Amino acid sequence: MSTFSILIGRFLLGLYFLVPGIAKLLAPASQLQLMEGQNIPFAHPLLWFAGISSILGALALMTGRYVKLAAYGFVTYVLLVNILIHPFWIIESELQNFIKNLGIMAGLLVLSGYAKLRWPSGADWWKSDNSVSNP
Repeated sequence: MSTFSILIGRFLLGLYFLVPGIAKLLAPASQLQLMEGQNIPFAHPLLWFAGISSILGALALMTGRYVKLAAYGFVTYVLLVNILIHPFWIIESELQNFIKNLGIMAGLLVLSGYAKLRWPSGADWWKSDNSVSNP
């Protein structure tokens, strides 16, 4: 296993979620329009939740903290986005986004396979997963 490859992969996957997460909070209009266009209930609070979760999860991936939990959280998020926002079985033009998101999910699952499971706690929360021993 190449730790350098894992580090770069973690950083790039984190960046993939960080930038849109910030955009969801600073310029929500287009995302809100997309969500409302798909008749997603509670679009505004869900958009805020998605933005904050994306930023926190991205920072976790990029800094090597709670990587497995962040990756599994993003797998769930991307799966929901695929079903709710990119339903290619209804809107044919969404197939490319749907397939791209499957690739993102694959990368997250591979990353989670290399990461240690670490539950959030008050002790050593600031340390990277590799510097904390599991009980």
